[in-house]
Amino acid sequence: MERDGEGTVSSQTQRVNNGRSVSPGRVRTGSDPFLVTCRLFSFVTALAAILCIVVNVYSAVRSFKHGYDVFDGIFRCYAVVIAVIVVVAETEWGFFIKFWKVLEFSAGRGMLQIFVAVMTRAYPEDYGQRNDLILLRNIASYFLLTCGAIYIISGLLCFGFIKRARQAKEVSREQAINDLQELERRREELEALLIQERA
Repeated sequence: MERDGEGTVSSQTQRVNNGRSVSPGRVRTGSDPFLVTCRLFSFVTALAAILCIVVNVYSAVRSFKHGYDVFDGIFRCYAVVIAVIVVVAETEWGFFIKFWKVLEFSAGRGMLQIFVAVMTRAYPEDYGQRNDLILLRNIASYFLLTCGAIYIISGLLCFGFIKRARQAKEVSREQAINDLQELERRREELEALLIQERA
């Protein structure tokens, strides 16, 4: 009876060994190009928003320090706060998105980005003859404005729905790979136990 049992276990082990060609490493596929492009664009958008933050912070400090216009300084502070929201939204932090559902959609993000770009571009006469600041402000505002327009267009084309569907598929694939790795680990443990019993 023992031999029959050992023969059964050996045949099962042989079948597992024969199936080793389907390893978790070989099941793993490359990243989805669409999701990679979306992440890259999110990174670029975050950079544009950070550039707007820099411009607005400098303008706010300049307004308060030299007493040009206190209201302009307050306006710039609001622009900084909203730009920070844009940056955090691009990280797609689940805790944050849970309370800002509108930012889960591309059109919502795009409108917020355009709003920050317009706020950054406002009050051009306050810069005087500082051509370097004017250039930096224009680069930051139009950069973020372009990103916002792309977000709105992608939202109208339902890219957000496609992105969420592919993200769910990627999570399912990663979970399947993790399950295969766990099965592989347990198989190796069983093989080690069988070798110890035979010894």
